Amino acid sequence: MPKVSVLIPAYNAMNYLPETMENVLSQTFTDFEVIVVNDGSSDETERWISQIKDPRVRLINQENQGLSGARNTGIVHAKGEYITFLDSDDLWEPTKLEKQLRVLEGNPEVALVYTWVAFIDETGKPTGRVFKNQAEGDVWKKLTEHNIVECGSVAMVRRSCFEVVGLFDRNLGSYLEDWDMWLRMASRYPFKVVKEPLVYYRQSSSSASRNWEAMARSFEIVIEKAFSAEASELQYLKNRSYGSANLCLAWKALQSSAQDWENAASFRAKALAYYPWLCFSQEFVRLSIAITLLRQFGPDGYQRFLSYVYTLRQRIVAIAR
Repeated sequence: MPKVSVLIPAYNAMNYLPETMENVLSQTFTDFEVIVVNDGSSDETERWISQIKDPRVRLINQENQGLSGARNTGIVHAKGEYITFLDSDDLWEPTKLEKQLRVLEGNPEVALVYTWVAFIDETGKPTGRVFKNQAEGDVWKKLTEHNIVECGSVAMVRRSCFEVVGLFDRNLGSYLEDWDMWLRMASRYPFKVVKEPLVYYRQSSSSASRNWEAMARSFEIVIEKAFSAEASELQYLKNRSYGSANLCLAWKALQSSAQDWENAASFRAKALAYYPWLCFSQEFVRLSIAITLLRQFGPDGYQRFLSYVYTLRQRIVAIAR
């Protein structure tokens, strides 16, 4: 049996899947299987995967069930003691599996190991943004305010934990289903972190995560689920959770094709109503600056400003290397 199962949900993913597959097969740790769940694609995904000769790669075809359904199919068919997920457009550092596995093997009480995350653009170039979360151990409180795992290509999970907490909630579709899962796990098990950016998350202009209206519904479902069974002394965190959720939704409104600063400002106001102390956070200040720039200078001026910031950040990253 392979030690690790790598699950790749794929839906019309051929733009990036070949690069992602080459990337995962280049890991320094080699005792793993790759399960590609072809979730009803209409492109060449099935034919292309079928031609791969590496015996570690398996293909499962199914009718479209969404991201949660595809991940659940992968979990059910996985043979590894540990399970990790990789979105079809993201990339890993070659040592990702090796370093996460070392932590899980050395800490049998831990359910999940996550890593830091570096952002790349559609062409694979670093944007300069790196999320460096530090929380370990009992992370449930921290996790209610922010998904410290950051994206779906990060976590390595002890397979036995899914038998306790269940599978991904298909009612959430492709929005926050991972956050819901990690909250359920964090309520029972400790987490650990590898403090290196071992995952490259690709930001795409067509990213499903920019659909803030659908995400708003998912936020409510996940938050209500998370606090429904918790003790009364923890209920004070619920308002913080809703406050952080509304900050996130404000960003999604700005990042949508409409660049809707009015809805962004509305979500910002809701965030403060839930948790006024957010006004002192760095994220709130950044959001307020973005809303002001978009309102004053319009979409074109705002995009020019963003292009300047991204270029400057990429140059700083290049110099640092």
